[in-house]
Amino acid sequence: MKKINDILIYRDENYFCAFPSIVRLPDGELLVAFRRAPERRPYGGRCTHADPNAQLVLVRSNDDGKTWMQTPDLIHAHAMGGSQDPCLTLLRDGTILCASYLWVLQQPRCPAGNEFDYTGWKHTFAGGYLVRSRDGGRHWEGPILPPPVPGSVALDAFNQPLPAYNRGNILAGSDNLLYWAVVRAEKRNTSVHLVVSADGGASWEYRCQIAEDENVGFNETYLFETAKGDLVAFLRTADGTGKVPSAIARSRNRGKTFEPWQNAGFTGHPHCAARLNDGRVLLAYGYRKEPYGIRARVLDPECTDFGKASEIILRDDGGSPDLGYPWPVVFPDGRVLVVYYFNRKDDIPGTWPESAAADKKGMTAQGGIRHIAGTWLEP
Repeated sequence: MKKINDILIYRDENYFCAFPSIVRLPDGELLVAFRRAPERRPYGGRCTHADPNAQLVLVRSNDDGKTWMQTPDLIHAHAMGGSQDPCLTLLRDGTILCASYLWVLQQPRCPAGNEFDYTGWKHTFAGGYLVRSRDGGRHWEGPILPPPVPGSVALDAFNQPLPAYNRGNILAGSDNLLYWAVVRAEKRNTSVHLVVSADGGASWEYRCQIAEDENVGFNETYLFETAKGDLVAFLRTADGTGKVPSAIARSRNRGKTFEPWQNAGFTGHPHCAARLNDGRVLLAYGYRKEPYGIRARVLDPECTDFGKASEIILRDDGGSPDLGYPWPVVFPDGRVLVVYYFNRKDDIPGTWPESAAADKKGMTAQGGIRHIAGTWLEP
């Protein structure tokens, strides 16, 4: 695969946009979903991944990604808090599932009385939820709460067992089952487990552990079904030593069990995978070391050569590590569009007031406006 060009999908200096996913509908229409929250730096605030005003939105393209609507449609604004990472899955019957998760704002009371302390934000995690569309993303049902992962010790913001969640795809398997790699909170590290649905995501059954380790936490997992039917999990890790940058786990029996996880030998923040028209697999990921950007590898159809496949640089012009989370879609002609969120060092609006909490140098260090972009590849 070779790079064609980069495109801008959505940018508005009033918003912090991140964590996209993309689907191509049967009629060719493209939907890119992402999380949108206020850009608070001009008013003394910070760019943050937990914001009480974060909503799930989408933009459309009806001309194969040449142009995109610039007034997003609302997917969901959760009544109880800020939503994250809308992960789209297109089912065979045309239904679209969107998996997300929720942060709830907690405001501690001041010691002097009953006034809320507005000087800082504290969020409590509320776990995952799903919304569903049966008309191409124009109307959405939900939220639908998945069950907690068995053995989880975590409670949500409402003191209830934490609903299952993940930042990653729900895999629509060739056997008409849905496979979802979800995170379980442990006393020390998070682990990843497989749940399966036979009714389009209305209910979920626990299947098995994907990856667990006393010294390494696992999260943000993308599942891929190989040509022979193996399930491969590309896992982001939380390893404080840096010795395990990313991990891969494989099931050869349709998710009944997974083999011990392997060190991938490279870092993804996080990963995504798509089958190319020639049978090979494009694996893309954010790259959060300088030069910041987006990278990819082309793997064999069974994803066994991840340690040997050459790395392809899609972008290396990022302004800070706060970027990545790519998601691919493959076109009938063999082209691939990889979408992601991005920022550039030089993308600091001149209209931002000098009195912002961070001066221009500080804002540059944080990177520019977070926006949704994409890179085209061709065989």
